[in-house]
Formats: sequence, structure tokens, C-alpha cells
Amino acid sequence: GIAIKLDIAMPIIEAARSAGKIQDYEFALNIRLKNRFYPTLEVGYALADWGADGGQHLGQGGFGRIGMDLAVIKKGLSESNLLAGLRFGGAYQKYQLTDVRIYENHWQTGPLNFYNQDRFDCWGEFVVGCQVHLWEGLHMGWYGRIKLLITRTAKEGAVMPYYIPGLGFRNDFNWGFNYYIGYRF
Repeated sequence: GIAIKLDIAMPIIEAARSAGKIQDYEFALNIRLKNRFYPTLEVGYALADWGADGGQHLGQGGFGRIGMDLAVIKKGLSESNLLAGLRFGGAYQKYQLTDVRIYENHWQTGPLNFYNQDRFDCWGEFVVGCQVHLWEGLHMGWYGRIKLLITRTAKEGAVMPYYIPGLGFRNDFNWGFNYYIGYRF
């Protein structure tokens, strides 16, 4: 069957962590094949208005991930299971960085402003999680994610964003957590 899932954790986590300055919304669609394989598509949208040492990031954009989960425990037709999988993610965003200060060898440059920036980033993920059948087609579960950023350089004349939709803060390695509720048709 086909399942639609809505992530209810990320909006709460980001609201608590950033006082509402970062908003992240996503849903997923997966298909159960041979009671063991789950091809998955996840899509979402994020907004970020985040200040840090050396500047202010204001951006928004969409993201998507595609991948496959494998049911770790072979249990026949049960929808409750442990899952492990891989994802490839990509995000496009428009952003601006303002009041950027660059420190180099005791000298400070700035403030600099970079308006009308746009960027596509991609990353890979390893996910583990579980899903629990609640009632008829209703189920819930969680995913823990380890994310590895693939795009690490800026194109000529551009600067790297501070936040990447779907990935999080721009680090080579990130982690994530999703808690979802879904319905399988």
C-alpha cells in the first residue's frame, strides 16, 4: 500500500530551538513492496531568519529527499517494524546575508551585504527508525538521521548560506529527527 506521513516533530523542535525564527515543514510518501522495501519520497519547505556572529541570514526554499527503507525484521504483513535506509536530498533556496563581518589576521572587513542569492545544495543521509501500527491504516513512528553535505563550495561571486532547507545549519555533518503520523491506503 501507499502511505502518506506528516512530520510533527520538526516544527516543534525548530520553534523551541530558534523561537520561531526557523520554520520547517515536511511530509513523506512511501510504498510498501513485498512487505520489506519502502521506496520513499519526502518533500518540504523551510524559512530561516537567523542571526549569528558575523551576519544575518534570511532565506526560504523547498527541499526533497528520495531513497529506500528496508524493514529490518521480516514479520509478514505487520506494519510495525524497525527500518533502516538511505536518502539523497536536494534543496533550492533564495537567501540574503547582511551585516557580514570577515575577520582575518587581526583585521575586520565589513559589514558586507549579499542580496538576491540563490543556491542548490545536495546531501546524503543514513536513516534508522521505527513505525508502529495504531489502528486500521493509521500508524506513527520516528526517524533518526545522519546527514552528509555534498555541496561544500559557493559558485563564483556568491556566499554560502548559513541554513539549508531540509539539511539544517551548514555543516559537513548534521543530524536530524522526525516524528510522524501517517495513514496507509
